[in-house]
Amino acid sequence: MTHDHKHGMNNHNRAFAIGVILNVLFVFIEAGYGFIAGSLALIADAGHNLSDVLSLLLAWGASLLASKKPTKKRTYGFRRVTILTSLVSALFLLVTLGGIAWESVRRFFDPQPVKEIIIIVVAAIGVVINSITALLFISGKKHDLNLKGAYLHMAADAGVSLGVVIAGIAMMLTGRLWIDPAISILIVVIILIATWGLLRNSINLSIDAVPEGIDLCEIENYLIGLKSVSCTHDLHVWALSTTETALTVHLVTTRNSIDNTFLIKIQKHLHDHFGIGHTTIQIEQESSENNCRLNRPECVQI
Repeated sequence: MTHDHKHGMNNHNRAFAIGVILNVLFVFIEAGYGFIAGSLALIADAGHNLSDVLSLLLAWGASLLASKKPTKKRTYGFRRVTILTSLVSALFLLVTLGGIAWESVRRFFDPQPVKEIIIIVVAAIGVVINSITALLFISGKKHDLNLKGAYLHMAADAGVSLGVVIAGIAMMLTGRLWIDPAISILIVVIILIATWGLLRNSINLSIDAVPEGIDLCEIENYLIGLKSVSCTHDLHVWALSTTETALTVHLVTTRNSIDNTFLIKIQKHLHDHFGIGHTTIQIEQESSENNCRLNRPECVQI
C-alpha cells in the first residue's frame, strides 16, 4: 500500500469518525426536542439522521474491509463489500423514507400544535452539523461510490434541516400547523431524488454492469484500432469495488510473436484514458484452426 493511499485511507477514517460522532449526538438532540416541540418534521429528520449514522458505519466498515489483503480463498479480498454496502445503505434509506411518508400523510390530515422556536433552533444546528459532515467527504465523492453516498446523505440533510428552519418560521408567522407535515413530505421527496442515483449505480455494480462513465464501444474501437489486432471477443468490464474497475478481453492478432511492451502499452492506455487499473488480456493468433472456445455466438459479445 502506497504512502498516498495510506494517507487517503487515514483521511477517510477520520472523516467517518467525525461524521458518526457529530450525527449520533445530533440524533439524540433532534429526536428529544422533536418530541418536546411536538414536531413531526424534527422527528422525521432525526429518523433519517439515524439511518445516515448506520449508513456511515456500514460504509466505514466496508472501507476498512476493502483495505485487507487478498487470500487464497478470497482472491479479490473484500473489495466488493463496498458495492454491497452502498446497495444496503440505499435500500435501508428507502425503508426509512416509507415510514416517514406514511406518518407525514397521517399527520397532514390531523395537524398537531408545535413549538416553533425549538424547531427553528434545533434545525439550524442541524444545518451546521450536516454541512460540516458533508464537507468531510467532498474530496472523495468523485472517485468512490461509498464516499459519494455519504456526501449525498449529508448534503441532503443540510438542505432538509434548512427546510425545517423555514417551516418553523412560516408556522410562527402564519399559525398554519399543516406546514409541519407538509415539510416532512417534502423531506421524503428531496431525499428520494438524491438517493435514486446511488441506488441505481449500486444495483448496476452489484450485477457486474459496466461502471458509469465508461464507454464500452470506445474501448472496443481502441482495441480494434491497434496495429496487428484483427478482432476482439469476450470483452468484459466490471467493478471490483466502488473505486476499482477490471477488464478482460481476448485479442486476435496477426503477429507471430508478442512482447511485454505491447501488453504494457495497452494496460497503460486503459488506465490513463478509462480509469481501468486491473486488466487481463489474452492474446490469440489469427487462424482458422483451434479457435478460442469463447469466440462463439452463444458467448457474450458486444
